[in-house]
Amino acid sequence: MDTTWRTSLWRQYGRAIDMLEHAMRDCPDELWAESMWEVKPNHPGVRPVDGSGGGGGAPRVDNGSIQVFSAFWYIAYHALFFLDYHLSGAAAEGFAPPAPFSSAEHEAGILPERVYSRAELQNYLGHNRHKCKATIEALTDEQARRPTPRGMPFGELLLLSVCHVQEHGAQLNMFIGQRSGSA
Repeated sequence: MDTTWRTSLWRQYGRAIDMLEHAMRDCPDELWAESMWEVKPNHPGVRPVDGSGGGGGAPRVDNGSIQVFSAFWYIAYHALFFLDYHLSGAAAEGFAPPAPFSSAEHEAGILPERVYSRAELQNYLGHNRHKCKATIEALTDEQARRPTPRGMPFGELLLLSVCHVQEHGAQLNMFIGQRSGSA
């Protein structure tokens, strides 16, 4: 793969990861576990479409407990988890995030067992930054064309993934600005 494309892709990822890192660093402690928007019980990420609990968990019936899915820390965690997952080619088989995180926490209807600390998420961000840089530096044309389980070439998944990190980084920064009066 042409060096210009790898360099450009890494610059975009670097900026997106930096934006996410700044939001995590700048979030006031009192906003870390705050919900950023109302989560509806019928949202697909809250309850599996078939109505079961998903992954062995109990179905969600408590509107209060599901608000964690829009908590500041959870949105940061979600962005980091899926960055890691997408960098792995979005193949569930063989993918495992680093401890203390779990793949099961991202199955529909599963609430996380606890709030992850800023330090835990910053460590995960560092892990992802290193993995992202190494993945892009080693990216070949053949790897970029390789189909993923999502039905798109790995190169396209990388483009989609950087947009996903940018989206959530922007949401987090906007929330901080709206709630604390600083951007």
